[in-house]
Amino acid sequence: MRIIFLTHYFPPEVNAPASRTMEHARIWAKAGHEVTVITCAPNHPTGRLYPGYRNRLWQTEVLDGVKVVRLWTLLSPNEGFLLRSLNFMSYLLSATAAAPFLPRADVVVSTSPQFFCGLAGYTVSRIKRRPWVLEIRDLWPESILTAGAMKRGWLVRMLEGLANWSYRTADRVIPLTDSFRQHVVARGAAADRVTVIKNGADLGEFVARPDDGSFRRSLGLEGKFVAAYVGTHGMCHKLETVLEAARLLKDRRDIAFLMVGGGAERSKLAAMRESTGLDNVVMLDQQPKSAMAGILGATDASLVLLKKDDLFKTVLPSKMFEAMAMRRPIILGVEGEACELIEAAGAGLAITPESAEELAAAVTRLADDRELGARLGASGCAHVRERYDRAKLATRYLDVLDNAIASARSSRGRDAARSKTVVRR
Repeated sequence: MRIIFLTHYFPPEVNAPASRTMEHARIWAKAGHEVTVITCAPNHPTGRLYPGYRNRLWQTEVLDGVKVVRLWTLLSPNEGFLLRSLNFMSYLLSATAAAPFLPRADVVVSTSPQFFCGLAGYTVSRIKRRPWVLEIRDLWPESILTAGAMKRGWLVRMLEGLANWSYRTADRVIPLTDSFRQHVVARGAAADRVTVIKNGADLGEFVARPDDGSFRRSLGLEGKFVAAYVGTHGMCHKLETVLEAARLLKDRRDIAFLMVGGGAERSKLAAMRESTGLDNVVMLDQQPKSAMAGILGATDASLVLLKKDDLFKTVLPSKMFEAMAMRRPIILGVEGEACELIEAAGAGLAITPESAEELAAAVTRLADDRELGARLGASGCAHVRERYDRAKLATRYLDVLDNAIASARSSRGRDAARSKTVVRR
């Protein structure tokens, strides 16, 4: 199978869309499929190019058997509305212009976020005359409204119309959650063309191993219970809750909080930590993906937090699955589908989103009962291995792509037969 996959984010960027796409593409390539990823020069979240890259019209490389085509985009940090919008639109324009020069394909896949990357799949698929599969990682424009980046008005209504059109038009839709599936079907997608493929974990990479203590020593965290938030520090995560919980636990010298990552809110959070004198909070910049398993392995609990909003009842943060694979108990500040999964897996403690008091209480409970944390971690690991092995999910994904290709070929065959019948008449 020849697959063209459009994604705005790709390694060496380390956010969830980049990791999911890379892990799937690597597995597909290893299975003998030709995978070409269309992306941009790595710059997320700062808008600054990663070392060794330039923002050219066209550049290529091969990563783990995956051909990567990087196109020019208007670079922008992951903050602000106007420049980010121009950044997103420039990707759509570049991908469309590049389409005639891309390798032959049997199917075109595009992933959202961001929204215009998802739409780029349509234009490229039409130029290549191949079926279009749309992956839905976030609901747009709902997610940008929730983040506060836009206010409801004519532009939002236009984006909603485009989103609904894309659900109806794509040959197949792959949402990441059951809630997303309900959303896209309610807005016109045919139910038999929508297949949920949730996030998972690379079980070859995220394996619990004995911790040698070097990471803790480097940060002065020896002998402490470490509750860690590892991921994007964005407007949707409300990470002020971590700092407030740290303030409540300032007298517990055996407990520390670790925050690892970058994003639009990181500078503000760092300033808050300094101004309040929270020496029980350690903050690290964004780390490479290769370091994630080691960081999780050196901590005692994983924090998965989002704002309190109905939209986030529909999501399943990818960091949950990696923490579970690493046998780390989760403290979950997310309602809805994510909470249901954690409870079904017996993998952690659920708290009310944005409640610093409940977060502090959950951290204290795990710090004082290490056996509870071990039980939760073991249960979560077993659940991930049974249901959310990335290799198995990637194989299911291929089945959807195969089905889309077969349906498109069948449709072309019927159209050709009808044309011959008309000519004979």
